[in-house]
Amino acid sequence: MHAPTSSPARPTLGVALISLNAAARLAPCLAALSFADDIVVIDGGSHDATQQIAREHGARVIVEPVWPGFGAQKNRAIDALGTDWVLSIDTDEIVTPALAQAIAAAIRQPSADVYALDRLSSFCGRWIHHSGWYPDWVPRLFRRGAARFSDDLVHERLVFDARCERLAGKLMHYSYEDFDTVLRKLDAYSSAGARQRFAAGKRGGFGKALGRGFWAFVRTWILRRGFLDGRAGFMIAVFNAETVYYRFLKLGAHHDDRVA
Repeated sequence: MHAPTSSPARPTLGVALISLNAAARLAPCLAALSFADDIVVIDGGSHDATQQIAREHGARVIVEPVWPGFGAQKNRAIDALGTDWVLSIDTDEIVTPALAQAIAAAIRQPSADVYALDRLSSFCGRWIHHSGWYPDWVPRLFRRGAARFSDDLVHERLVFDARCERLAGKLMHYSYEDFDTVLRKLDAYSSAGARQRFAAGKRGGFGKALGRGFWAFVRTWILRRGFLDGRAGFMIAVFNAETVYYRFLKLGAHHDDRVA
């Protein structure tokens, strides 16, 4: 695809993605985006077939091996687009046909500058309808210049002042497809969260890790009705607890290393 020129008769849509060794899910993700005018993939230096798959599906690939964090990397993808509208999704998310139709209709006759998508996520093969994972309305479609991502290392969010409306159709999120992925993300998210909090001047330690981890389990399993998701809900509650626990342990270790 080539960067399209804007037309007053037909607003253009660009899709912004970031990737790193995302070959497993990238092909169906890109295949569902055939309605877009331009697709850009900012790749962090993949060693699998990610870049090849992206190019085969007509995406423009820009390699940025220096990792600045999720928020900054997603902003790089946004800046690489020249379209009237931007859709930001992840490589493990798939736009359903109903959502694609809703997006096309929204940019053709917009009633807002930002739109939220109805995301449904899976955990080890099961779609999750509780546990704080659903409902999950995520702002992802916006008029150029109306929004940008925060510069957070992890758990970035779209920042905007415009009114946000919701679109029909689902964004299917294949987030944790196996237990190896769960463990890998647990380590990555807890480390990034610790670094982010350390930079903000916060402290951790065993006591805080234990208390915050226990509360994360209770919040997920009971308050957010994770028990209704059965075994998967329990696993998510444990995953959340462990992520928080290790985040504050690592945060304490960062502080101890600095003092030493």
